[in-house]
Amino acid sequence: MSTTLEEDGPASRDVTVAVLGAGTMGAPMARNLLSAGYPVSVWNRSAERAAPLADHGATVCATVAEAAAGATHLLTTLWDVDSVTACAREALAAMPAGAVWLQASTVGIDGSRALAALAAEHGVGFFDIPVLGTKGPAEQGTLVVLASGDPALRPRVDPLLDAVGARTIWVDGAVGASKLKLVVNAWVLALIEGVAESVALAERLGIDPGLFLDAIKDAPTGSPYAQLKGTAMLARDFSPAFSLAGALKDARLVLDAAGAAGLEMAVTSAVRGQLEKAVAAGHGHEDMAAVYLATEREG
Repeated sequence: MSTTLEEDGPASRDVTVAVLGAGTMGAPMARNLLSAGYPVSVWNRSAERAAPLADHGATVCATVAEAAAGATHLLTTLWDVDSVTACAREALAAMPAGAVWLQASTVGIDGSRALAALAAEHGVGFFDIPVLGTKGPAEQGTLVVLASGDPALRPRVDPLLDAVGARTIWVDGAVGASKLKLVVNAWVLALIEGVAESVALAERLGIDPGLFLDAIKDAPTGSPYAQLKGTAMLARDFSPAFSLAGALKDARLVLDAAGAAGLEMAVTSAVRGQLEKAVAAGHGHEDMAAVYLATEREG
């Protein structure tokens, strides 16, 4: 690694951000950082996905090392712990000592701990920052950021988090944010499967499933998310905001964490089974609302 960073604040013109991953979440987060005035270099395994960011002022790079070279901040928005680890090893070796890594990929508790240890090996500050929200909030800069990390380094990351999210929830512990992300994901998985089963039940009983959504609209038992995903199920529109394969990955991470904690999660286990059926039927690339198709075809 090269020279140690000066103690500039995060709003310094010397701040540069390397973004690894230009998918559904990474690309809009990079655009929002650019809009906030930060120089951004970006790399994506499929180069064509990163190319449009050049029109927004990003430097699109052919390699991870090129993107990370000299960057003061690293943002990873990749698929899983294996892809993050492989890319981070290359990136961290090209970054100056004292840089800061913002790790937004959902990789679970053990994965986050391993990545934090990797950052420490390279003398890089580590922030665990999984986010709540999908394609729309990412594009609008209204994600909810769950964050854990060294409080002394927070002034160097707060403005960047403000650029990509509407609010940040700080969680104690080195990987406390990843723990909270799994807790929230368990709730989301239960909710989407509940909506899928209610829609399917209405159809089997011969009533308009739209009446179900009307019945819970603006009611204590309802939620905007149920309306959003329920409407997609009724329309059979599974354009991906968050993929079903990604939901399955996250369900497995939730159950891994629960098992390690000695907790049985019957609902999440059942949802995982439904997600596996839908993936096996070829719907992994579609939105997670496509779990409805597994329910619809039963019986």
